[in-house]
Amino acid sequence: MSSTETQLSSNFIRHLITKDISNNKNNGKVITRFPPEPNGYLHIGHAKSICLNFGMAAEYNGDCNLRFDDTNPEKESIEFMESIERDVQWLGFKWANKYHASDYFEQLYDYAVQLIRDGNAYVDSLNAEQIREYRGTLTEPGKESPDRSRSIEDNLALFAGMRNGEYADGQFVLRAKIDMASPNINMRDPALYRIKRIHHQRTGSDWCLYPMYDFTHCLSDAIENITHSLCTLEFEAHRPLYDWVLDKLQTPSHPQQIEFARLQLEYTIVSKRKLAQLVNENHVNGWDDPRMPTIAGMRRAGYTPSSIRDFCERIGITKKDSWIEMAVLENCIREDLNENAPRAMAVLKPLRLVIENYPDDQAEILEVSNHPQKPELGNRKIPFSKVILIEQDDFAEIPPPKFKRLIAGGEVRLRSSYVIKCNEIIKDEAGNIIELRCSYDPDTLGKKPEGRKVKGVIHWVSEQQSLPAELRLYDRLFNVANPDSEENFLDAINPDSLEILTDCRVEASLAEASSGDRFQFERTGYFCVDSVDSTAKKLVFNRTVTLRDTWAK
Repeated sequence: MSSTETQLSSNFIRHLITKDISNNKNNGKVITRFPPEPNGYLHIGHAKSICLNFGMAAEYNGDCNLRFDDTNPEKESIEFMESIERDVQWLGFKWANKYHASDYFEQLYDYAVQLIRDGNAYVDSLNAEQIREYRGTLTEPGKESPDRSRSIEDNLALFAGMRNGEYADGQFVLRAKIDMASPNINMRDPALYRIKRIHHQRTGSDWCLYPMYDFTHCLSDAIENITHSLCTLEFEAHRPLYDWVLDKLQTPSHPQQIEFARLQLEYTIVSKRKLAQLVNENHVNGWDDPRMPTIAGMRRAGYTPSSIRDFCERIGITKKDSWIEMAVLENCIREDLNENAPRAMAVLKPLRLVIENYPDDQAEILEVSNHPQKPELGNRKIPFSKVILIEQDDFAEIPPPKFKRLIAGGEVRLRSSYVIKCNEIIKDEAGNIIELRCSYDPDTLGKKPEGRKVKGVIHWVSEQQSLPAELRLYDRLFNVANPDSEENFLDAINPDSLEILTDCRVEASLAEASSGDRFQFERTGYFCVDSVDSTAKKLVFNRTVTLRDTWAK
């Protein structure tokens, strides 16, 4: 696909709206909506829809509503509603109005009665299995239900009885009367209402009759005067039904449904049912586990609202389903944090290092920039003392080729401080290295040593002044690009998706870090203070992303 074609496809919704405005359609207004079902936490796929719906409304000085599609109370909860509101606001968007499909239950019922009166709907006694059998196939037409010819008076009486709780769950359904021979199976007398005695989180036990999504959605759009109903491609085949309902009822407003490709991101699952399974079977630690593709999980991992909005902008809006590489998302947060996250030092697997020629009772304070390219972020103070901690991997008794860190008899620079030399290796009885004895060159603070070249630079913390911390190294939850392609998606779970390091030490300046604060731990990666488990006594940091893409390796 050429760059021109890519740009056109990514902007086709914008082009349609611009054309509508130029033709003064809808009096030049743009009103969109984001209509999630509150049956789980929002995920990265919803972020694309949020950015599109709120973004289009903002671009054309219009409004975007938040509407909860709460017509299936069996799977819905107030917790999910609150999480959705929190996520939309965190992403940086503000809805014009907040609605619930349940706000319209009485109106929807009246609309259904009107369809019956006009001969466009009937009450059917076939059960779910029989309805499927009568529906036909993609190559064979369906056949009409014996109840299709029921009189309007009998249908009205039965439908009233359904509302009044006179019949058992599943005993009757209300169906649209369209065309059982339609090549579009969605038009073969689809169900509009079903009997279901379930307590509703907002309406309580007022209703035992709930409308189906295809009936509810188009009418909710019309009631709210939505101009452009933006939804994903799986609803394209439902558009004729969307238009049929509105045409038959001659609603004052007739929104235009426009479909776009949903987000398919490698190494993730975005099925709410499967995400709930991951949570309920304890494969992850809740909906906000940083490995989850939920917005709550990404927030806890350290993703920023701007990085997610940037990602949604980069992938664009198209009419064709395609897979997006995980690296695209990771690069968005990597670029954001590289630009904006203050620097700090953390030692994940400490090795004790004693500087023998440094005074025992001395501790100096080094002033270090928080960001090498952003002086406006200020400086921080780092204590330096006789005993410091370095990474175990930054020392090699038998170094591999091109090893530029500390070796026996070799020199290395400690980040933002002195050049040191390893003089002696101390081991325990089992032969494990437990301490290094070193010397430092006091003339190398902020300058190169005389007469020799030191290539390596390693990070460190002072043993006495550093803080204990737990670092959680999160990685991709699945180890195959398309977990859904597996016979059982759980078999594709990456067993190394989380490594917990409990004996880490971080520099003293992080004592003031607050929940959600993000840092670049130099030479290690980008980390965020965990919003749930971190305390002043025991800091917990979640790895957001590595410094560079190392997944392929």
